[in-house]
This record gives sequence, C-alpha cells and structure tokens, in this order.
Amino acid sequence: MSFWERQRQARRASGPTVQDLADAFAQAAGRYLEGPDWAVRQAARLVGVSMSAGAGAGPGGPVPPALARAADLALVEALGRCWRYGWQPVDVWEVLRRRQHEAGAAFVVGAIAVESARHVESAMHPRWRRQLAELGASAWWPPDSPYCAAWARREEVDAVALLAIVLEALAHLHRLPAQPVLIPPPGSPDLGSSAPAAAPGAEVDPKVLAKVRALLAKAESTSFPEEADAFFAKAQELMSRYSLERAAVEALADPGGGIPVRTAGRRIWLDNPYLSPKSMLVGVVAEANRCRAVFASALGLMTVIGEETDTEIVEVLTTSLLVQAGRAMLAAGGRVDRRGQSRTKSFRQSFLVSYAQRIGERLTQAAAGAESAVTESLGDGRLLPVLAARERAVQQRVDELFPQLVKRRVSVSNSAGWTAGRAAADLAVLDVRRAVQN
Repeated sequence: MSFWERQRQARRASGPTVQDLADAFAQAAGRYLEGPDWAVRQAARLVGVSMSAGAGAGPGGPVPPALARAADLALVEALGRCWRYGWQPVDVWEVLRRRQHEAGAAFVVGAIAVESARHVESAMHPRWRRQLAELGASAWWPPDSPYCAAWARREEVDAVALLAIVLEALAHLHRLPAQPVLIPPPGSPDLGSSAPAAAPGAEVDPKVLAKVRALLAKAESTSFPEEADAFFAKAQELMSRYSLERAAVEALADPGGGIPVRTAGRRIWLDNPYLSPKSMLVGVVAEANRCRAVFASALGLMTVIGEETDTEIVEVLTTSLLVQAGRAMLAAGGRVDRRGQSRTKSFRQSFLVSYAQRIGERLTQAAAGAESAVTESLGDGRLLPVLAARERAVQQRVDELFPQLVKRRVSVSNSAGWTAGRAAADLAVLDVRRAVQN
C-alpha cells in the first residue's frame, strides 16, 4: 500500500477534515440553485446534522464546531476567488443584495470581515479599507468562536438553517463572472507598485471632498430649484478646478511629459428601474470629466475609467445627480393616454434620457469653461499636453480592460417625457462660472 493510500485511509478512519468539509460545501453549493433541499441534505449528512431539526430556530440545538469552521473556511475561500476575479467588498454586497436578500447580504458582510482579518491593514489598498468600513465588516463575535457559529447563536437558528444560508451565499459567490481588477486585492504584489492601479496619493483632498459633499447635500435637500442650482454649480466648480489645477501642477513639475499617467477605475451600481437611461447619466458625467464609463447591463454596474481624481469626481457628482433626477422624475408624476392607458413607463424612460442628455451638454460647457480659465492662468499652454496624455491613457486602459465593447442606443418614445426631462435638467444648471458665497 502506497503512502498516499495509507493517508487517505487514515483520513477516512478519523473523519473528514475541516478542509474536506469546506470543499464538500463548495461542491454542494454548485447544486444549490438547482435543488436547495438536496444540497442542504447532502451538506447535513457530511457533518452529521439531523434534517428533522427543521429550518428554523431552536430544535437542532447548537451548531457542530466542524460545520461552523468548515463554513467559515468555505466562505473565505470563495471570497478570495472573488477578489482574484476583480470583485471588491462593496461589489459583493451589492450583487448579493440584488440576487439574494438583505439578510443574506448582511450575512456575507460578516464573512468578508473574517477574510479581511487574515490581512494586515498595510496589505490593503486605502479604498479597500474604506469599503470595509462602509460595510461595517468588522468582527463582533468572540475571537475564539467561528463566525458562522456566532451568527447562528445571534440569529437563533439551527444547523440546517445555517447550512441553507451558507450554501446559498456560496452558490452566488461561485457564479460571479470575472471582472477587471480595479484595485489590487489584499496582499497583492501590485500594491504600491507602478501598476495601473490607483496610487493612494492621487486621491482627492479630504477637505475639498467634504466641502463638495456638503454642497451636494444642500442641493439635494432644498425644495427651491434655484438654490439647488447654486449649490450644485459651486460643487462642480470646486471639483473641476481642483482636478485641472492638479493637472497644472503636474505640467509644471514635468515639462517634458515623462511622468506616466496613472489610470484608475471605480464601480457605480445602479438600481432598477430604468437602468439604461441611468447609465447614460453616468456616462455623460464621466465624459465631461475626461473619463469613460462602461455599462454591464446584466449586473446594473457602471465601470468608470480615468485619472484617479477624475473618477472620484464622477462618483461624487453622479451620486447626487441620480438623486436629483429621481426626485424630479417622481415630481413630474405619471401619464395616461387619451384612452386612459398608462404611459408612465415610457414617460419616465424618456424623461431620464432627456435629462441625461441635457446634463451632459451643461457639464461639457462647464468643463470647457474651467479648462479655459486654468489654461489661461498658466499662460504657456503646458496644460493641454497633460490633458491629451490623460485622454490617450484612459482610452488605452478601456481598450485593455474591455476589448469587446458594444455601443447601444436608448430609445425614446414619449415626447412629453423628453420635454419634461430637459426642463428638469435645466433646473440643475451646471454653469461653473457662477459664484456662490460660502
């Protein structure tokens, strides 16, 4: 008998290891979406859990330690695969919130905390750490207890219910398609290198960002269109000038143009309904800020590629504009035709398409005005080559990450919605030359 055969026999005699169980859970999860009951029974048999416990609280008693440790390991391994496939913590939460349910997404946040605890903070990109903080992905359970066991105790569920939610989460995690890697995952050798990933030092000054967010919050909260216009105009002015002035500093520091452009990427998740016109709005904001936006319609996901400062500007402004667009659309109400049939869906679709187009026109004018002012202040034309180099780098990066892009058009079938959307966009004037007193 060979050494490996003796090892296998020894493992069978002593029972499956935690790794064996974790692997078995992963295999059962592959069948979960096809037959949840079968998958749970298979996993329960492996850890000796009686299915008579039911799928609720109490009857099954405490979760077996082997089950909890194996579930933790299976989740950590699945998340590690997601990170290697380009997913980030907030991405995982967003997609599970859509495909599973709020409780399931919250459960996976705890698993993300387990996975992140394997890495020191210095091995994480700053934006990765911020996402963990945003999700609240930190350990709330005792350090000597597996996460899944602590979660089952807190939620007062038995082993069968725990198996069900673990397998459902694993099933969704394993089916996530590969995405471009926009942030190096924890422990990656790309952290701190000259790779195309965002440089931590290229982020927007927190003081400027806080000021802009405060202006946008005021624009969203006021019921007076002119006041909202003034707040948003000031926010756009601050962000545009900030980006261009940083580019000017780069031009002065590198007159020969030898410093390579570092591109970055951010993801913006859109909620149903009307995903296509909402994606148009993100696209026009990106275009006006020297970025490119790519829409994955099956996921409701926009990927924005550009220089780090510009991508953050797009994220901040888009978040506010989506709020304003949704509020204006609802305020416009619904529509019915002459026969009394509802035309609300086509009206709102056309409204948002028109809104996006008009916002794009305004932003482009604003960006051109800010660029002209900063270029004139330099007086020697050194800014233009820097901006041109950034544009080339961004397009090259888009071509690398998305080699098979397909352009799609969004149709408009309701003239009333188009007119109302354009009027609403005019109320959110983005003339960056207007001054607003602090």
